[in-house]
Formats: sequence, structure tokens, C-alpha cells
Amino acid sequence: MFPIPCCMMDQIQLGLLVAIAIMALMAILVKITTKPFPNILNFEQEKSFKKSKSGSELEDFPSLDSPGSIHLSVIVPAYNEELRLPKMLEECLEFLEARKSSYEVIIVDDGSADTTTEVGLGYVDKYGCDKVRVLSLAKNRGKGGAVRMGMLKARGENLLFADADGATTFEDLGKLEEDLAKIEVDGHGLVCGSRAHLEEESIASRTVLRTILMYGFHACVWIFAVKTVRDTQCGFKLIKRKTAQIVFKTLHIERWAFDVEMLKIAEMLELPIGEVSVRWSEIEGSKLNPIVDAVKMFMDIALLWLRYAIGAWKLPSKQE
Repeated sequence: MFPIPCCMMDQIQLGLLVAIAIMALMAILVKITTKPFPNILNFEQEKSFKKSKSGSELEDFPSLDSPGSIHLSVIVPAYNEELRLPKMLEECLEFLEARKSSYEVIIVDDGSADTTTEVGLGYVDKYGCDKVRVLSLAKNRGKGGAVRMGMLKARGENLLFADADGATTFEDLGKLEEDLAKIEVDGHGLVCGSRAHLEEESIASRTVLRTILMYGFHACVWIFAVKTVRDTQCGFKLIKRKTAQIVFKTLHIERWAFDVEMLKIAEMLELPIGEVSVRWSEIEGSKLNPIVDAVKMFMDIALLWLRYAIGAWKLPSKQE
């Protein structure tokens, strides 16, 4: 082995010191410019919902802080989903109507430029505004922001968010409910639908780039955020009302990586978390750009780790 010259050792040490100093300055900058809890905006048009498609009568949404008054709320975030939403709602509502328990479906139009709101209001007319409601956001917030706003206005004791593409078979809700009942502690619990069992099959049909990005994302999530759930991104998650009250008032990330922060919050607060395999199929029309959105998600996850690690983002207690 060749000895390292003293001058080179000095340069290496200097480089390390500079890198540490830059990282420390970044951490300080992040901490002093970051608010410990999110500022959740609620615009005037988001405080009420239309009771029919053609009428002008409005009714105020309730608050998540109020006691639950029905069994299940289904939150459906939708951005320009006029084409895919009907099929998902037909399956969802047919399944829920066949059950004897009370429910509501809240379609959250995340600032769409198409007729997503009108499509949703068609189902309000068909099923009534006690069962189907449309929340039209004043501006696009991202999937996480849309899910949060729907959750904050839900009446259910159990709250499910489900993607508008209908990729997950709705009958699998029963599996999530069974697992939630098993893990629930003091009114808390969160169960994730999972596609992890389909991973080998999906790899066979994906490009090499998508497979690399998938493994890189899983590694990033495990290292920096969530260790108890294999599939953090499946859009089919069931949450107890008490857990939703904590998680969605603490959540900062409003775009694709919001699931990761939601689960990290639950892990740090030691809330019960479950994961159940569900049936899932690829649906055309995804708005996710595999490269651009992967970079954004990697950055979001690294920054969320840093912000919680240095105390820039705070956690509430389980009682709050």
C-alpha cells in the first residue's frame, strides 16, 4: 500500500471539514426557515358542498374534530379524472350500497381543468348528498393536499382514501377492516393496502429504468423514513378517526411523497400500523412522470428526514 502524502491528507481533512460545515449551515438554515407545524389553508369555497348538480343550495362540511357520525368515509382525490372517475365510483358505490353500514364518499377535485366536479355531482344527484359529496379545491394542492382536505371534512369513524383510477379492487376493503380491528389500540390504527406481493410480476413488465427507480425509492424510504411497511405508495389506506386527527394536522408534504411522511409520523408516535395485500391492476392515464417525480420524491424524503431529525418539524402527542 502506498503512503498518502501529508499534503494530500491535509487536503482530505480540509475537504471533510468544509463538507461538515456546509451540512451544519444547511441544517441551521432549514431549521430557522421551517415552521414546526403546517399552515393548512381553507378557502371560502372549500367550506361547503353543493347539495345537487343543478341547484345552488350549499351545506357546510363538518369537521374532523367532531365525533364520527357514520361508519366509513371514502376520500377520493381527483385531478382531471373525468374519464377514469366514473368506473371507480360505480364499483365503489355498488359495493358500499350492498353493505348495511353507513358511509359517505367525498370526491376531492384538486383544481381540475376538466369536468371532474360535474362528474362527481352527477353521483350526488344519483345517491344523495348524505352519501356522496364533492369538495372542489380553490387551487391545485397535490394528491396529499387533496387527501388531507377530504379527511378534515369527513364524518366517518373509519376513513379510507382510494385512488380515482380504480386500480385497487374495492372488495378488498374487508381485508383492511379485519386487520384494522386486530391492531387497533385506544382508538388508533392505520392499515395500508399493499402490492408488495406483485413485485416480481411488475418487474417483468417494467423497463430497466423503472425497476432501478423502484428499488432506489424503496431503499430511500427504508433508510430515511419508514421501516414497517413494504409498499408505502399504494393508494388504498384505512385509518381510524383518532389517528387521522393527528396525522393529517401534522402532515407537511402535499404531493406524491405524502404517504411516506404520514407513515413516518405514525411510526414515530408508535401508532399501530398494518399492511395487507390487495388486488391491483395497472390503469392507463397515470399523471406520474417516472423520472421527474422520482427525483422530487427522493428530495422530499431526504428533506423530511432532515427536518424531523433536527426538530424543525414537530410531532404532537397522541392525545392532541
